[in-house]
Parts: sequence; C-alpha cells; structure tokens
Amino acid sequence: MSLDQNSTTTEFLSWFIPLDIMHIICYAFTIVAALLFLFIIIYDKLYTTVPMMLITNSCISELLFATSLFAMATFTIHNDIRHVHFYGSSCIFMAYLGYVSVGLQNYSYLLQAIYRYILVVHPGRLFYQSIEFQLFLIGSTWICCTIYPIVLWSTGQIKYAFDNGICQMPLKPSFATIFNAFYIYFIPMPSIILIYLKMVQHIRDMNKQVTTVNRLFHAKRELRMIRRIVSLIFILVALGLPYAIFIFMSFFNMAPKYHFRIAFTFIGASLVLVMIALLEITQPLKNSLMNKLSRQWVNVIKTRT
Repeated sequence: MSLDQNSTTTEFLSWFIPLDIMHIICYAFTIVAALLFLFIIIYDKLYTTVPMMLITNSCISELLFATSLFAMATFTIHNDIRHVHFYGSSCIFMAYLGYVSVGLQNYSYLLQAIYRYILVVHPGRLFYQSIEFQLFLIGSTWICCTIYPIVLWSTGQIKYAFDNGICQMPLKPSFATIFNAFYIYFIPMPSIILIYLKMVQHIRDMNKQVTTVNRLFHAKRELRMIRRIVSLIFILVALGLPYAIFIFMSFFNMAPKYHFRIAFTFIGASLVLVMIALLEITQPLKNSLMNKLSRQWVNVIKTRT
C-alpha cells in the first residue's frame, strides 16, 4: 500500500510526542531487562530446574510483549511527528503479536502458580512436577495464545485506530471484545488468586493436623512464593485497570477519544514494575546478578588502584 493511498492528515496535540517517548523508554527498559535476565539464566545455566524454566518462559513472554509494543510505539511516533496516518500490513501484524504476547505473559504466571500448587497440595504426584509435563503446559499455552488472535486477524477485527495511531481491535460491544478480555485477563488472573486462596486454606488445614515440620516449612515457603506472584499480578491488574474500564465504557459509547494512548501508558509502566518485581521474587536470578555486579565493581576498583 503506497503512502498516497494510505496516508491522511491527522489532528495533532502537543502531548502526543512526550507520551510516545515515555512509551518507548518503558518498552526499551523492559527489553533490556528481559535480555539481561535471559543472558544470566543461560550463562549460569539456571534453566535446569523447573521453577527457573518457568521464570525463563515469563522472561521470554515479557521480551516478546515489550518488543511488539516498542514496534507499535515507534510506528506511532513516526506518524505523530509527520502529522499523518500511514499504516499497512505490518501495523496489523504488530497488533497480532501484541495480543499473542500479552496472553503468553499472563498465562506464564498462571503456570508458575499451578506448579507451586502441585508442590504443596499434591507433593506425591511427581509426573506433574516433572520438566516434561511443565514443558507440555508451556507449549500448550504458546500454541493457544498464538492461534486465537489469528481469528481476530483473519476476520478483520484488528483495525487502525486513527485517533490513537495504532492498530488494535476497536473497543465496542461485541463477542470478540468480551472473548478477548476473558481469554487474556479474566481467566488467568482470577485463577492465580484462586490458587493462592486454596493454598492458604490447605496450609491452615495442615496446621490443624499432625504434619511433619519439614513438610509444613516447605508448604509455607511455596506459599510465600505464590504470594509474591500474586503481588506481581496485582501490578498488572492495577495498571491494566484503565484498559478494562475503557472496555466497559465502550459498551455505552463513553470511552475517551484517545483511550488507547492513555491505556498503553499504564501498560508501559506495568512492564517496568513487573520486571523489577520478577527480579525481586526470583532469588537465584537476583543472586547471580548481584554476584556479577559485585565482581565487576571489584575489577573496576582494582584497575583504578
């Protein structure tokens, strides 16, 4: 599609460019952090355990999500600087990749919660704790999250939003909008919270029964880990709330004109906070990073002296 055929002048507001720059900075930080985490995991061979394998899956999901959003943001700022709308098939593909990756992000944390639940509630079922079974679950989420947006893409649900400068599925009362919201957010997020509540109840029952100290200590340790995952999910839920509110408002034709620009600002902030939280809750990754930084600092001091 040529520029003349697919470009039109657009209304330009002074806050567009600063907001675009802020989006790019947030996405770039997330990309760098995800690449750093993956480098440490691969270099130190931390991926050999199931928990770190699941963390690796989350890092890859965050990297893919941030990369798709970074591409969208550079596309948007390019159009905003030129004060035109210019879009093509690449814009639709970036939106498709965004839907794939946000689903992978949310379901990656659900897989972590499920694994912790199995360890505590069903410690004797070793097959479900195995690397093979967890790889099967990871592969299943990747297949499902990759396939379902193809329906949105092939049926023309993803369109260019002129006022917001990106390609997205329009927020309007439709089966596709409701299904997308449930599939991406309202299935994995409440499921993680439900798993946490069931684990709390299970540990309370263990306290009432005659349970070995070692098993009880192990259960409480896994509960602390799931509590950290829930706190991470609360970041995603809280900063994804504007998007959910705009979906609800769209049912009454009350969504703001620039709703995607506003919502993606909160999403960019959530990615930054999630990467910081992910490092904080992953002790092996945190220890490896701190060791490398301390060795680097020692080498700098030695060279200066």
